[in-house]
Amino acid sequence: MTSDLPELSCRPLLPQLAAWAAELRVTDVPERVRALATSQIIAQIAAMRAGLRHSKSAVLLRAYGPLRQADPRRASVVLGALGSWLNLDDTAYAGHLAPSTVAVPLAWALAGHSDGRTLLTAVVAANECAARITAAATLGPLRGQSALHTHLAGAVAGRLASEGAPTRRWVDAMSLAFAAPPWPTMHAFLGGDAKLIHVVAPVRAAMDACDAATAGLTGPPDVLEHPRGFLARFAAVPLPELVTEDLGHRWHTDTLSFKLRPGGPGIDAAVDCAVELHQMVRGARVTGVEIAASAYTLFAGRQSESYQAGPDTPLSALLLCTGYPVATALLTGDLRVEDFDQPELRDQARWTLARSVQLVHDPEMTRQLFASVAPFGAALRRAGERARPWLSQFVGEELAELALATAAEKAGADDSFREATKATPARVTVRLADGRSITRARTVPLGAAGPDTRRRHGELARRKFLAQGGSEAVANALSGDLTSCSASELSRLLHAALSDE
Repeated sequence: MTSDLPELSCRPLLPQLAAWAAELRVTDVPERVRALATSQIIAQIAAMRAGLRHSKSAVLLRAYGPLRQADPRRASVVLGALGSWLNLDDTAYAGHLAPSTVAVPLAWALAGHSDGRTLLTAVVAANECAARITAAATLGPLRGQSALHTHLAGAVAGRLASEGAPTRRWVDAMSLAFAAPPWPTMHAFLGGDAKLIHVVAPVRAAMDACDAATAGLTGPPDVLEHPRGFLARFAAVPLPELVTEDLGHRWHTDTLSFKLRPGGPGIDAAVDCAVELHQMVRGARVTGVEIAASAYTLFAGRQSESYQAGPDTPLSALLLCTGYPVATALLTGDLRVEDFDQPELRDQARWTLARSVQLVHDPEMTRQLFASVAPFGAALRRAGERARPWLSQFVGEELAELALATAAEKAGADDSFREATKATPARVTVRLADGRSITRARTVPLGAAGPDTRRRHGELARRKFLAQGGSEAVANALSGDLTSCSASELSRLLHAALSDE
């Protein structure tokens, strides 16, 4: 894909980003951002534990080796894959960051190479590099987990920050990594097991790029913004200025959303509503379920429609659908890892109810989606009219007009991300055989960026960790001041966090 790139009057982007990230110290990071990064570490360890609980983990470990490996480069691959395949990886504006931005620094810390200060610094530096590069390309054909280039940046930054590498190595490693960024084919991504290892290729490529840069190979520092570079190919509306703008003042880590249950990006609010409705409909005969949602939820659901085959649906496609997760939450009062594995997948009651679920579009919810910072509202505000062709292709002409009007209204909003939200709304209405209808609605899902998450993300991350079998003692230790942990203490703590010992 070719695009018109805006002219930048400054020096190449990578040297600016690399200089900032290489020199970042934990004392440069605001306390609220350090606290969010701590919660992100806990929450992503929980996602890794969830991956280990699924039956597919045995195949992954046979393919790539055990969780504990002497070489952190190999451990990074396993940790990244385990924490991502169930869509329990935590996200931000922009991108599914944690399978690289947390997994890679964790691998170095598990191997005893990082103390707590280094781990926190590496996670924040990796978040900021990966989110900024992803945001610059977010108005394009690849979003969410399909934007594998996120993990090129996250893994390079996570490793080099853990190693205290000099700026020049950052530039060369990033440039070498972005010489051949991956572009997934969605049929393989959704129709089989390829999504289960989607993090493997970019993390491995990033490790190879770091090795090559360490050995002395170099790359062009303008690989991101050059007319024949990354953004020209991967962005319909390139926003290169987002890569370096307000470094050290605007923190993408402030936009973190925490995934508390497995499932795709558009279903969280609907599942929250279904969990609330469970006790009210328990024992009653449900005749139908209607879910009103934004265009984003409908778009995500459509991607998986042709792969739906009841209990034989590929896991990757099942995670994106709405009917089965909502039906499961209505019937059981929760949505767990086990619900995407045998024998629960063979529960015919769930599939009978899932077939009665109807998904409808609510324009006001789409307006709320576009008004929030994540997943791409902030990019729309920056792009303005330039985004019209991309929007028209994504949601159609009418909703494109709505999105641009909303973006114009929000153009003067606070751009610091300290008040960032991620609105993916849903309204669930359950019709019962006795003629009653019961409704619940939610604008910001539980755990998504917003006032509630800013207030209690530590509690939410802890709950996620405990739900995946983590111990209270380890949760307490992880929630403390990681900056006081020595490398040996941190390694022991992280090993305990990932095991059942």
